[in-house]
Amino acid sequence: MVILQVREFTENVESLLEHLKLTFPEITSLQYVVNQKSNDTFHDLDIHLFHGKPYITEQMENLHFRVSPKSFYQTNSIQAYELYKVTRDFAGLTGKENVYDLYTGTGTIANFVAGRAKKVTGIEYVPMAIEDAKINSSINNISNTSFYAGDVKDILTASFLEKEGAPDVIITDPPRAGMHEHVVQKMLELAPQRIVYVSCNPATQARDLALLNEKYAVKKVRPVDMFPQTHHVENVALLEKIN
Repeated sequence: MVILQVREFTENVESLLEHLKLTFPEITSLQYVVNQKSNDTFHDLDIHLFHGKPYITEQMENLHFRVSPKSFYQTNSIQAYELYKVTRDFAGLTGKENVYDLYTGTGTIANFVAGRAKKVTGIEYVPMAIEDAKINSSINNISNTSFYAGDVKDILTASFLEKEGAPDVIITDPPRAGMHEHVVQKMLELAPQRIVYVSCNPATQARDLALLNEKYAVKKVRPVDMFPQTHHVENVALLEKIN
């Protein structure tokens, strides 16, 4: 997938897109966005399809995941599989658990672990990503997932818990800023048996783990080298409730 950002759509831009289409046939999704904000964010803007499909597809085991321009998927898809295997292993699912997947993105983790859980509920801020998550469940014939668009700290209300049930396991994969303190507090209130914390920023992960230390002990930690030749890693931590 290639997304070209421009300040205005001109004949030169159209010529460039046509050149990309003809020169690089391996591009299966060529899109553009007119962005006059002088920054690189486009989640609030319309994206236009120039050539191919409006999404790309990634595969993990026997599952297929559709990823659209405004959705999140790990850039290193090979190592993403290793990351999610660690996450699934740490979750210790037996088929009886109600799982919450916070910051679910396109529902990759939620759908990846659904076969070993009773039910998985995914929450994500970006509405388009949630639409992808629902589609990904549908195309993989997964029927025990549900997805909600909105800020995690606003979604986890008493009425939501009444509808979806309390979680036995929480998997959380927040952005680099980590989790909002209200989300951490809500997790402490929910008190699931296990929490699996996936992080692309060990510094903010350490901060959040210190807050969760009130009720949880860190049992395992495993880094995954998602970004070779850099100092960045994804880090997975397993927390278990202190009895």
